[in-house]
Amino acid sequence: MNKNKWLIVIAALLPLSSMANMLNSTNDPNQPGYNPSQQRMQSQMQNQQQQQKRKLQQDQQQQSQDVQRKVQEQRNSAQQQVIQSQPGQLKQQN
Repeated sequence: MNKNKWLIVIAALLPLSSMANMLNSTNDPNQPGYNPSQQRMQSQMQNQQQQQKRKLQQDQQQQSQDVQRKVQEQRNSAQQQVIQSQPGQLKQQN
């Protein structure tokens, strides 16, 4: 009799376990499209870091170009002053 009760309990629980598997199929890491919240957040953070890295590289490149341009302008200005300060050179008129 005790054996029959266990069989009834198991028979009653079997449909519930198969339903749980159907509901939980999206949480299977072997299934395509598996993306739990932690993995999704990590993916979003990596994307943000890559965007920030690209932005930082662009900003650094722009700053480097600005510095190079200013240095070149200073060289040109200093060179022009040297030329104008030499005797016998015509001064440029603005």
